[in-house]
Parts: sequence; structure tokens; C-alpha cells
Amino acid sequence: MLPGWRLSVNFQFRRPSRPDCYNAIVKSSRSRALAVHRRLLQAYGEPRWRHPLPPVDELVSTILSQNTNDVNRDRAFAALREAFPTWETVRDAPARDVVRTIRPAGLANQKGPRIQAALRAITEERGSLDLRFLRRMPPEQALAWLMRFKGVGRKTASIVLLFSLGMPAFPVDTHIYRLSGRLGLRPERSSLEQAHDLLARTFPPETYYAAHLNLIRHGREVCHARRPACPTCTLRRMCPYAHPTREATRG
Repeated sequence: MLPGWRLSVNFQFRRPSRPDCYNAIVKSSRSRALAVHRRLLQAYGEPRWRHPLPPVDELVSTILSQNTNDVNRDRAFAALREAFPTWETVRDAPARDVVRTIRPAGLANQKGPRIQAALRAITEERGSLDLRFLRRMPPEQALAWLMRFKGVGRKTASIVLLFSLGMPAFPVDTHIYRLSGRLGLRPERSSLEQAHDLLARTFPPETYYAAHLNLIRHGREVCHARRPACPTCTLRRMCPYAHPTREATRG
């Protein structure tokens, strides 16, 4: 057990379910994933996200981002930081005040209590609102530690680890889930939970940051849910979705 880490009696690791022939799926998809990554780097370059936030800030921001867009998330986060000088004051504030402040993010009646509950639980277990201790854990344990909180799923926890703590994690949002299915990087019927596990092992850890951001950009700008721009897509030659009647190339 790591120094200073107290294990909750209700703590349970979540082991993602894996589809049949898991190792074969990963092995067969690895070269295609690297080809996709390289092609997106050629198209978009090395992406840079916004300035990294401290891990508690990132956790709150990511909860606010659920089921809304970046603009509304940022408005709600800025309003929260303006209304409450510290995360301790957010934690201890009347719930109605927090809910009212984060209205721009939508679903405030759900997100407000979840944010406060997570802040209380972190304080109770750790003695302070500081998540930097997660860096001392193996990534899978750090992921599971965060996922104990209601409203913190695999994607939210992975974003905190990858973008705030610099730990290997591969967040899968709706864009990446859609693209990975169309590109043949995962079985079509795999769940979102299985996609996290598969893609984290299909892409090398050193590509996580750029691959995650470039796949999202490609999903927003080109590979739309409806009417994807296949004729102008930089991945068209290697995409089975764009060529349903023939095998797509991998480079």
C-alpha cells in the first residue's frame, strides 16, 4: 500500500468487460491505428489543448462538460470560480447556490450535487482537496479511484489523468467512439466501456494525447455523425466505412 493512501472499505476496481478474441482484435488493429495517427498528424499537426488545469479543477471542469459543449462548460466553470474563491467553499456552499451558478452547463441539478459530493469524499478520505497523490499510483488504480464517485465515468477519469496528471489514459468520447467503429479499430458492437479498454491498448501510450485530440477534431470537422464528408476525408483510403465494398488500405 502506498504511504498516505487509505483504502475505502467500499473500494472496488472496475475491470472492463472484454469482447471475444480480445488479443486478436488489438493485434489486428494496431497497425491501422498507427496509420490513422500518422495521417491525422499530417493533416492537423501536433495538437495542443488549453493550459493544463490542476487535477481537482480538471475533475470539476470535466463533470461540467458532460452533455454540453465547450463554450457552456467554460462559462459555467468561470462562473463557479468567480462566485466561490476556493474549492472548499464550493464543497461547503448550499447546494442551490452551486446549482444556480453552473446553470450555463446544463443539467445543473445533477452536476452540482455530484461536484459537491466528490469534493466532500476527496476531503474525507485524503484530508484535503489535492489529487496529485494519484501520480504515485499505477494508472489503472488511479483510474479506478476516481471512478468511485458518482458522475465520474471512464472518460472523465481518463481526462483528469491524461491532461492534468500526465498519466497514460485514453479518453473515448462520442466522436472517438464513432470514428473508431467506422475505421475498424474496434468491433462494431463493442460497448463504450470496451472501446476504452481496446483503444487504450491499440494506440501506443505515447500517442494518446495527440491521437485523442486529433480524432475529436476530425469527428467534429469531417467525420460527422450524419453525412460525413467522405470525399474530402484524409482517412478515406484506409476507412472501411468510406469503402464498404472493398478492403481499405492501411497507409
